[in-house]
Amino acid sequence: MRGSSLRFRLAALGALAVILSLTAAGYVLVHLFSIHVERQALAEMEFQLEQVIAAIQEQEDGFHFAAQPLNDPRFARPYGGRYWQVDANNQTLRSRSLWDYELPRTDLQPGSIQTTNLPGPDGEQLLALRRHVQFPSGAKAVVSTAMNATELSQARREFSQDLYPYIILLGAFLIVGQLFQLTYGLRPLRRIGSHIAALRSGDEKRMGDDWPQEMKPLAREIDGLLEAREAAIEKARFRAADLAHGLKTPLQALMGEASRLRQRGEDDPANAIEGVTEAMQAHVERELARARAALSPGHARAEIADVVDRVLGVLKRTPRGKEIDWHLDVPDHLSAALDPADLAEAVGALAENAMRHAVSAVTIRAGDADEFVELHIIDDGEGPANKDLVDLAQRGMRLDQSSNGTGFGLSIAKDIAEAAGGWLTMSPRDPGVCFTLSLPTKLI
Repeated sequence: MRGSSLRFRLAALGALAVILSLTAAGYVLVHLFSIHVERQALAEMEFQLEQVIAAIQEQEDGFHFAAQPLNDPRFARPYGGRYWQVDANNQTLRSRSLWDYELPRTDLQPGSIQTTNLPGPDGEQLLALRRHVQFPSGAKAVVSTAMNATELSQARREFSQDLYPYIILLGAFLIVGQLFQLTYGLRPLRRIGSHIAALRSGDEKRMGDDWPQEMKPLAREIDGLLEAREAAIEKARFRAADLAHGLKTPLQALMGEASRLRQRGEDDPANAIEGVTEAMQAHVERELARARAALSPGHARAEIADVVDRVLGVLKRTPRGKEIDWHLDVPDHLSAALDPADLAEAVGALAENAMRHAVSAVTIRAGDADEFVELHIIDDGEGPANKDLVDLAQRGMRLDQSSNGTGFGLSIAKDIAEAAGGWLTMSPRDPGVCFTLSLPTKLI
């Protein structure tokens, strides 16, 4: 599932963080812009307020203006969006822009200034600045300037419309940059996966030190495990060799005792001892073969053509092997992921079985099959019946009870193939039988 991908989770969390951060940043920027615009508007209205106050003259019949207080045409145009008003006792002076509308009055403390929101002449909301003024004669007035608050909202909206496309573009750049960062940052993880696969396939023997600083401890631990495994395998191989050597001497002694009994004319006891000894030897060889196959080093690789040539070189020197017409078709480039000694033992068991049952010829050929290599060994003998094929690889099973074999060769070949991750199959031919040894080209 994509949710289980480290790259996907980091990319999703990073993209979410970028989106949330830029959204919050955009909101804060718009808010700061609104505060700035309102501050500028209040500064402008304060300046206008000072101009209105400076233009007021107190006379006997009330307040008048010595000149037009403000030259901005918006104060002269009805509902122009800029307004001023002077409230003194029962007298009210106001800008032409208010037309027949009068701003609501309010009481202020002497010398105080107030920022407030008021309803406007056209139903709009106004931002107003008011100041309490006391003249030298003692007369008091409240002077107000106001502006349409919609202008501030419009400025904020236009700023948002200009800002958010750049916010979105910045977010896209940040997300793409984060994806590039993830790709570069996680590259060693992909590399370590492929390197471990190479260790499994035998193409590499150690992780090495060419890793980022944070991954070197992991690489060293893996190399330590590999070294410990190889040391354990080597120790087990020595123990298997010691076992074989330890059993060889007593078995040879038993065979010598059987020979002495035969020389004295005691054939029955001699035959019994030889039969038991041969069975014990077969059991020991089989178990040692299984042990060697199970303990094959992780980088083992066998060249098929070389192993087959060595096996046939031995068999052709036997009396029976000299009588057989050997047909060989094994390409040089084929290899299998197992120890050459194990492959030689499996091929030797199958080739010896084919030689023993062949009439005149044995064919050995090999080829690729996906990630496996198939080695076919075919004899032209009489061959078993279909119902007997299943029994051939069972322990000690021989269809030809008159031969001298112990019946463990096919079972050993089967065990070696399965330990390497392959299998042994048998199929009847006309004439003869075909044994197919399927072995992986990469380590399991």
